Amino acid sequence: MKKLLIYLRDYKKECILAPLFKMLEASFELIVPLVCAAIIDVGIANGDKNYIYKMCGVLILLAVIGLIASVTAQFYAAKAAVGFATRLRHALFAHIQSFSFTEIDTLGTSTMITRMTSDVNQAQNGVNMVLRLFLRSPFVVFGAMIMAFTIDFKSALLFVVAIVLLLLVVFSITLVNIPMMKSVQQKLDQVLSLTRENLMGVRVIRAFCKETEEIERFTKRNEMLTKQQKKSGSISALMNPVTYVIINIAILRLIWTGTMQVDAGILTQGQVIALYNYMSQILVELIKLANLIITLNKGVASGNRIADVFEMKSSMEYRLGESGTETQETVTFSHVSLNYQGAAEETLTDIDFTAQKGEIIGIIGGTGSGKSSVVNMIPRFYDASKGEVRIKGINVKDYSAEVLTELVGMVLQKAVLFKGTIAGNLRFGKKDATEEEMWEAIRVAQAEDIVQAKGGLEADIAQGGKNLSGGQRQRLTIARAIIKKPEILILDDSASALDMATDAKLRAAIRALPYKPTVFIVSQRTSAIKDADQILVLEDGKMVGKGIHEELLQTCEVYREIYDSQYRTPQIHEKSAVIGEVMA
Repeated sequence: MKKLLIYLRDYKKECILAPLFKMLEASFELIVPLVCAAIIDVGIANGDKNYIYKMCGVLILLAVIGLIASVTAQFYAAKAAVGFATRLRHALFAHIQSFSFTEIDTLGTSTMITRMTSDVNQAQNGVNMVLRLFLRSPFVVFGAMIMAFTIDFKSALLFVVAIVLLLLVVFSITLVNIPMMKSVQQKLDQVLSLTRENLMGVRVIRAFCKETEEIERFTKRNEMLTKQQKKSGSISALMNPVTYVIINIAILRLIWTGTMQVDAGILTQGQVIALYNYMSQILVELIKLANLIITLNKGVASGNRIADVFEMKSSMEYRLGESGTETQETVTFSHVSLNYQGAAEETLTDIDFTAQKGEIIGIIGGTGSGKSSVVNMIPRFYDASKGEVRIKGINVKDYSAEVLTELVGMVLQKAVLFKGTIAGNLRFGKKDATEEEMWEAIRVAQAEDIVQAKGGLEADIAQGGKNLSGGQRQRLTIARAIIKKPEILILDDSASALDMATDAKLRAAIRALPYKPTVFIVSQRTSAIKDADQILVLEDGKMVGKGIHEELLQTCEVYREIYDSQYRTPQIHEKSAVIGEVMA
């Protein structure tokens, strides 16, 4: 949590003024019992109404000044806390954006969302409460004890005993409660993860009639969270009743001894009332302090979880400089292997090939063969565990992030669009894209009819592109990648929702691009890659074939099996059906 306090450095003035005004309010509050004692011992005892009115005016003045000081303190505390949370959230978001896919995979989406929302809010509340009460409450407690000593030493010893007992209770409960608060936030992570999964997969859940099972899963996970919250809350809940018991016992003892001292003429009635008021002030402030400790526990637990994210550094470091050299070898994989973090075995093993400038490279293989892993290494989403990936003769690790992003245009398997307009989404590829450039990219991506049907470039796109079909989303994401005119264009199974005719037109339009990018097409369909200049065939992370379509049909059994399963099997079935009809 201490590491996060740097985000308060621009609010030093507020962090000083808020506690100071709170202590100013507390100072006037400590004077009130003495004024009340004077009213009783002087004004009421002597029947002096003018004195009583004058002292009542003093009480009103103290109340007004205290109110002004309190509101001022609240203002500065709120300003500092909100500013702290704003800067923290910005810094956390920027830090998460710097993560490689490895760290994002490790953390998980729901965990990052919890850190950005719930945890930051808890930290904000903690800062707000600390600025308001962390100095005020101890100041009032010890101030009331000192004021009690000025009235009667023997009675004030009772205050010392009560305060020591109360501090033992508060800090003992705090030490037990902090780990529990952290556990509550972890359980909240799990509930949010399940909720996100269900909301995103609601169509699948309903298609398989799994609503009841998912409700049971959610109920079980939520009950675990509730159980942990109750356990943590039951410990926190002990604080107020135990505090009340100790204080009320102390008050009873004070009134009992005070009565005897009044009878003996040692104390006046006003002094006993003042001592009682000071004990009541201690009670109120310790209850506030108890609530502060509970809030602070939550804030510290959440702050530590946020600090854990800041301590997680990206496994990738980008260098400055390097723009590549003019060479025909656009992409080279030199005996590359890939091992995902935490995986027992290599995902890719000894991948070796070269893609020339302007070539179309097809990548095919069964599910889980490593097709996406290969292309994900080109824009450096993941780093090779062995070997080198080079672009234009230079290792991808030697490029800056900006240069690498300009060189590579990537269309991922999952077509993701953002809430806004079609034009806004296309400008993700090129900020200053003109309307003509956008329409050109749209035509290449075979999406012209979609944009016109939606009403043009300023047509609205719902969050995640939910108001578009799968094929429409794919075509717009392809246009987004093409608009930047990258030297390397990667289509990672990004035309799977397109019909065969549209897919063929798309490939023909990409091949006809005047700037001749090197294109990588990852596909499960041989029709999508059979015209490629070079086809890579993968199986279990190994490259088992490399060549053109005709060569692979003769030399690669895996490629031949894929091709036969898509083209020749139906023909065999048709022949069998004809033979059956003839025999019949």
